[in-house]
Amino acid sequence: MAVLGTLKTYFSDIIKILLTEFHPETKITGENVFQKADEKVMPYLDKLAIRLTLPGSGITGIENLKHLHEKAKSGSACLLLLEHYSNMDLVSFWYFLRKAGADDIANALIAIAGMKLNEENPAVAVFSSAFTRIVICPSRSAENIDPEKDKAEKLRVININRAAMKKLDEVKHKGKLILVFPSGTRYRPWDPQSKRGLREIDSYIKGFDYMCFVSVNGNVMPPHQGAIIDDPVQEDVITYTASTVLSCLEFRQEVRERAGTSGIEDKKQAVADAIMENLEKMHNAAEAIRQKILK
Repeated sequence: MAVLGTLKTYFSDIIKILLTEFHPETKITGENVFQKADEKVMPYLDKLAIRLTLPGSGITGIENLKHLHEKAKSGSACLLLLEHYSNMDLVSFWYFLRKAGADDIANALIAIAGMKLNEENPAVAVFSSAFTRIVICPSRSAENIDPEKDKAEKLRVININRAAMKKLDEVKHKGKLILVFPSGTRYRPWDPQSKRGLREIDSYIKGFDYMCFVSVNGNVMPPHQGAIIDDPVQEDVITYTASTVLSCLEFRQEVRERAGTSGIEDKKQAVADAIMENLEKMHNAAEAIRQKILK
């Protein structure tokens, strides 16, 4: 795929409007971890998806998402576990849900989002404000904070994550679908660890009733070694594939029992690894189909 420019250069017209008209909170504290969507921003993000996604793009298995949503509306705590390759993953997913007439599902989504999206760049913060989300500090970022050299920042992160988990407990039985990237970050080819599931995803599985896996294929904004705003953009066929609805309890028990039989001590990581293995299998199957579309 030919690179068209960067997020900053190719969409400079949209970014200029967004920075002029919208000013979301950028500094995250324990008091503002729950960020409601600014619906006025979404039409601008739709333009990004329309410009970059090619015919053949969309969601397969949307009936599975509808099934999960029905369980959520009945009071069950429900998770969507998505692969993560691009900062356009959420933008395109929301766009294709609504394009498919599944506005009710799109409106039920609450994303677990890293605080970097609010704090790194004003334009990225505006993009993020289009989505309802609970903001956290991912473990990979928290581990880089020296508690001796920066006690205030360490305390801020602790307060943010505690508040985020409290808010999550408040909303997860209220008809919402909690969207989580189990890797906690975009996959970056130069960093193989970025595709490994985080241990703490086991706690999400433990605290929820049902889930769907969603593989993501194609990439209109591949990551690079620099700021998000300078990510390259390109046209591509983007497909999302949703699995059947799974019982979180049954999945977790099966993986942990298998890990015990195999002598694996870190059962939390075993659950995270099993999630990523399932997503990888789905990804590979969907990629074979996507390649036929590209031809």
